Order: sequence, then C-alpha cells, then structure tokens
Amino acid sequence: MIYRVLLVCMGNICRSPTAEAVLRKFIRIRNLGDKVEVDSAGTHGYHVGEAPDSRTQRAAAARGYDLSQLRARKVAMQDLDYFDLVLAMDLSNLDNLKRMASPEQLPKIRLFMEYARNFDDREVPDPYYGLGHGFDLVLDMVEDAAQGLLDEVAGKVGTA
Repeated sequence: MIYRVLLVCMGNICRSPTAEAVLRKFIRIRNLGDKVEVDSAGTHGYHVGEAPDSRTQRAAAARGYDLSQLRARKVAMQDLDYFDLVLAMDLSNLDNLKRMASPEQLPKIRLFMEYARNFDDREVPDPYYGLGHGFDLVLDMVEDAAQGLLDEVAGKVGTA
C-alpha cells in the first residue's frame, strides 16, 4: 500500500514545494520511500511550470533541501481522488480545495499545521511578499508539521 499526500498553497512556488522537499527528505531518512508518495500543487495557475521562488530555494538549500527540480502545477480534480490526504497551507486554500471537492473527498482535505507539535498556528504564512526571514519561519513550521504528519502516516502504512 502506498499512502499519497498532496501539499497545497496558492501558487506552488513557496510553501507547498518547501513542504514537499522537506517531506521527501524525511521520508527517505525514515525509510518510507516505498510506502509514501508526496507531491505539491497550487490552487491557482499563476506560476505553472516555474521553479520555486529563488528565495525559497536559497532558504531551503541552507538547510539541505533541494527544490531545484520541482515545478509549479495547479491542483487538478483527479488529485482529489488520487491522493489519500490533501493538506492546505492556509485557510484560504483549504476553502478553495473544499469548494472543488465532492462530499466524499472532503474528509481527506485538512490543514498541514494540524500535524505541528511546537507551533499553535493554523496556517503557514505566505512569505512571498514579506522580508527574507519569512522563508526561514516557513521552514521551521514545515519541519515541525512534517514530523507529526509522518508519525501518523507511518502508523497507517504499518511502520510505526
């Protein structure tokens, strides 16, 4: 059984590709590569085909994450069937996803920060229009929530 997780922000160039890269690394470290699949997408198609924001890539690279091969894409209707869990980075994108979903798909759509252990925030803030330190905060939040998420997913795929 492969458990599939989709991470979603607005443009798929800052938060969700960061979360994808962090999860991919943590999945590799925890030897879950054959049991967990991760991808990211945006609710808007502003940046389809583009690499993640250069500031996002720099902040991630400083912590050992490589986002250079990722390319932005827009969430497709079939994603809501294919993925077991669809995690929004904020409430606005959560609402966008829920509007796309059928009643059967709604239970799999949640906020990524529900899995955080050390942050009480419900949303990962969008660093795109802010100063450079926002990208480091995103990484802090994503690393925290990714650990909690993988603990839960490991239980579902039988490796906890």
